[in-house]
Amino acid sequence: MPPIPRDRSFDGTLALLRDPYGFIAKRSRRYGADLFETRLLLRPTICMTGPAAAELFYDEERFMRRGAAPARMQKTLFGQGGVQGLDGEAHRRRKQLFLSLMTPERIDQLAELTGEWWGAYARHWTAMDRVVLYDEMREILTRAVCAWSGVPLAEREVAPRTRQLTALFAGAGAVGPKHWWARLERKRADRWAEGIIEAIRAGTLNAPEQSAAHAIAWRRNLHGELLPSRTGAVELLNVLRPTVAVAVYIVFVAHALHAFPACREQLQAGEDEYAVWFVQEVRRYYPFFPAVMARVRHDFEWNGYPFPRGRRTMLDLYGTNHDARTWDAPAEFRPARFRDWDGSPFNFVPQGGGDFERDHRCSGEWISIALMKAAARFLTSNIAYTVPAQDLRIDRKRLPALPRSRFVISNVRVEA
Repeated sequence: MPPIPRDRSFDGTLALLRDPYGFIAKRSRRYGADLFETRLLLRPTICMTGPAAAELFYDEERFMRRGAAPARMQKTLFGQGGVQGLDGEAHRRRKQLFLSLMTPERIDQLAELTGEWWGAYARHWTAMDRVVLYDEMREILTRAVCAWSGVPLAEREVAPRTRQLTALFAGAGAVGPKHWWARLERKRADRWAEGIIEAIRAGTLNAPEQSAAHAIAWRRNLHGELLPSRTGAVELLNVLRPTVAVAVYIVFVAHALHAFPACREQLQAGEDEYAVWFVQEVRRYYPFFPAVMARVRHDFEWNGYPFPRGRRTMLDLYGTNHDARTWDAPAEFRPARFRDWDGSPFNFVPQGGGDFERDHRCSGEWISIALMKAAARFLTSNIAYTVPAQDLRIDRKRLPALPRSRFVISNVRVEA
């Protein structure tokens, strides 16, 4: 049995921080394999890339999520006790809670709410010299998802809640003060969300029955007991936080419209099929989150390589989405490539892969697609604007990546 190729460095943490989106794929090519072993935060870690590795990674008989994510991610991005760290029947039952919120009707309602706030903000933008799209979109999405989720949000709360929800995903992979800021904001956000869950249960807050807050507050575990209020808070934030993070994807939609102007013309033609291709190509082409983690459930062998029980394993999302074995000219932006895509849940994994109901694939993926399609329509049909000189290079050292300027627009005019 051949050993898994080993990275030459003693610990790869600093190299990962310097190049989070290229770390796994570049080293896999260097070692001529779809996997290699390194140390991350001094812990042995198997890193994998490509569709075959993704299919293996989402085999729940071989991998589990409990204890996989580093504590720094649990205390910022995911929260403790949430669906991301569950396995087996407990995970499937909790996942059904989120999937029950993702009906086409409910997703359309969220898109409509977001569109209403787009319109309100755009009217304000017409009087502004420069609009930082990323900052504005985070506020828009905070307002929309709170209303959609049954979470009260006073006007004075909009800015601080936006900062809190942003910190959970923007500071999770950071080091130093930015990470500690994210930890502090997680504690504050947990207290806020826990108060909402407790108020619903006490009858002092009337959240609509179909809302996320209502569904989570009254959700029961495998033993028929209500979820602890702190766990309910974590899961409520697991609805709010990822929706606000879609601001990153919407900025990439704007970036693609600017960088590839032929796409704007085709979107303006109003063909829904092309809009889907465009959104999917944005999700494939641009860097969002680079990787996901699991732990080996029991000793097994794959392609002759040993996977020891308990070993932390990381799947390369960005590299898999740019794997030349699946995607022709992966470094080029080509929406029409999705005309012939086979629909595999393992070769296109921007928000995770595998089966929606059984695996740890992001249940908010449909929300991302709907909001990105709405953003593409709005930016091509509802407003006109100019893109002034700025640094539009994608900063791939930050998580999630963004244009260095966060995408500035000016001379905004409302067209419809």
